[in-house]
Amino acid sequence: MIALRVSKLIKLHTRVMLLNNSLFLSTFSRNLRIKQSSKVHQIFLIKNFKRPQLNTNIYRFASNVNNNNVNKFSTNEEKYEETKSSWIDTYLPSKLVPYALLARLDKPIGTWLLYLPCTWSITMATYHAHLPVSQTMYMLSLFGVGAFIMRGAGCTINDMWDRKIDSKVERTANRPLASGSITPFQALSFLSLQLSAGLAVLTQLNWYSIFLGATSLSIVTIYPFMKRVTFWPQLYLGFAFNWGTLLGWPAMIGSSEWSVTLPLYTAGVCWTLIYDTIYAHQDKKFDSIVGVKSTAILFGDRTRCWLTFFSGSMLSCLALAGYMNGNDWPYYFISVMGAGSHLAWQLWTVNIDDAADCGRKFRSNKWTGAIILSGIVTDILWQNLNPVKQIIP
Repeated sequence: MIALRVSKLIKLHTRVMLLNNSLFLSTFSRNLRIKQSSKVHQIFLIKNFKRPQLNTNIYRFASNVNNNNVNKFSTNEEKYEETKSSWIDTYLPSKLVPYALLARLDKPIGTWLLYLPCTWSITMATYHAHLPVSQTMYMLSLFGVGAFIMRGAGCTINDMWDRKIDSKVERTANRPLASGSITPFQALSFLSLQLSAGLAVLTQLNWYSIFLGATSLSIVTIYPFMKRVTFWPQLYLGFAFNWGTLLGWPAMIGSSEWSVTLPLYTAGVCWTLIYDTIYAHQDKKFDSIVGVKSTAILFGDRTRCWLTFFSGSMLSCLALAGYMNGNDWPYYFISVMGAGSHLAWQLWTVNIDDAADCGRKFRSNKWTGAIILSGIVTDILWQNLNPVKQIIP
């Protein structure tokens, strides 16, 4: 008798479970809308997500990324919770969020790294020609706006090239193009808007600077392709990111002083090789699997030695630029020795096998660039406080 009652209770419990499951599935199906597209296979719209059109497909990442060969799985819902931006999701309309993420508005470090080399060249020209503060501040502001716009355009170009690769790498799988939040055509339209805004800024300069600035676009465009064909994509990024050192001087004076700007440009390229190699160590395991090349993979355990060489080269070029420009002791003490101290700290403390530490050291490079700028500005102040007295015969 007891066994019969237990059997009935089990059957009743099973029916209740099936009913609950069917109710859950029907509710879940109503909350999901699926868009079909020729280029994006499945984009799920989740109502409780602030970011529109997040791809909730489960991605498989790197089957061989740790010692015990355990497969890693991740979902975009989890990555969304981990990487939820502070002000972008809070203040921007939902339709603009993917474009803000595409331009990396939530990660201003790239804008700083693009802008700071411009400031070196502008202030070096100010020191050389004794230019007024008003002209210097205007040009610094103009280049700041340009760096903000063109860094976003560079990110859009990069993501358009890498959308298929990004979808296979855990750190980048939730980027708007990789996750399907926006289509390639929408990204291309956004890029056109960015380049138009960049052109509007560029046309505020003299004709020599306009031509010189326009030539950098070809380098920016081919950079994402370099990581597919060479282990030195960081070198090409350096060519693009430090173009401002060649542009700032003629924007102020109307012509180039190559004896100053070329060493300054070379110093910037060496600096990019340092910070972007550290940055690339974050993804080296995934990059090796998907076939992306980088100096982090090329250097491997010899990374510290290579970065020491690039640091020495950078400081030597900074010293040469200062010598050719006639800079005084504040430049060498702050810009050269100060930047050298910060680089030494980075190389001494960075753990290239810790992605979080690599990210922190990479972001700290804004202070390296700021130290160099502060040395030049201090030298300008020193020059104004101690003017050269002309000897009248």
